[in-house]
Amino acid sequence: MSDHDGSSQKTTSSKRGRRVTASDVAKAAGVSRPAVSRAFTPGAYLDDTKRERILQTALQLGYRPNALAASLHGTSTNLVGVVAGDLNNHYDAEFVARLVSRLNGANKWPIVLGGEDTVTKQSILSILNYPLDALIIRGGSIPSSLISDCEKLSIPLIFSGHVVEAPFTDCICCRNEAGTSMAVDLLLKRGRKSFGFIGGPKTRTSSNERLLGLTSRLGEAGLSLTSVVHSDYTYEGGSEAARIMLGKHPLDAIISANDAMALGALSAARSQLGRRVPEDLSIIGFDDIVMASWSDFNLTTIRNPLETTVTEILRMLEERLENPEKPAEICMLDPILLERGTH
Repeated sequence: MSDHDGSSQKTTSSKRGRRVTASDVAKAAGVSRPAVSRAFTPGAYLDDTKRERILQTALQLGYRPNALAASLHGTSTNLVGVVAGDLNNHYDAEFVARLVSRLNGANKWPIVLGGEDTVTKQSILSILNYPLDALIIRGGSIPSSLISDCEKLSIPLIFSGHVVEAPFTDCICCRNEAGTSMAVDLLLKRGRKSFGFIGGPKTRTSSNERLLGLTSRLGEAGLSLTSVVHSDYTYEGGSEAARIMLGKHPLDAIISANDAMALGALSAARSQLGRRVPEDLSIIGFDDIVMASWSDFNLTTIRNPLETTVTEILRMLEERLENPEKPAEICMLDPILLERGTH
């Protein structure tokens, strides 16, 4: 008597087959290898009947052209590196998401690098091994040799958020000083006299420019800045900075280098420190992230025009690829004051 119950068991192999190649399609369709390439090249001459046979054979075999390999035979790979840095900054996260979407829409393949500065530096050195059409720098710490390395490799650079003067390097930036200057003017009209500033890390150019716009405009009005606390661009950092400031000084106005810290300061002032906003204390942010407009916050802020920035980056990228030798371009965008409910 058999130990088995009569049923049979079938096993399937988990081994993955190799990728189907153009040569496989050519052999199965009875055509040449170049004919397969022409079948998948828009506008290339090929008999309609033969093209249809090749495409049907490719479909049956599960073949798709290797777009990256094909692009290496031309002048463009459509690969675009995007150095995003640490995406804890809400504005940068929104910016990168929108930029990636627009690059996809332009038939570009973005490779996004993010994380801590030490990770980003190493990733940048690695990504230069790929045949990039361009490299867009939004955030993070970059190697000092990056500009010269990209120049040797003929990889165009586009900087967003700060200006770098270098040949064939394009930059786009908001007029940060003008933004905080407008915020000061608004608060002076409200009769505010004791100002505090919550800044980002001291190494960040945008934060320093926003501080300069604030102090310069106050100086023109015969006032000086009462308190400065540098933080890390986070909600928690802004909350802690507000507690430090308001615990030491009777401020009636706080301007923040970004919205996340402004929202943290707003929550701390209202829920922990018993300050009425905007009756006793005005708080203004910078960037206009999505959360700033939420009804629970309704934050008065300075808009750093994200959509315009992305549109201009796509324009500069297209123009640079069309004319690699064109002079470097610096595009400065005007900020927009959004009066909501915290000033």
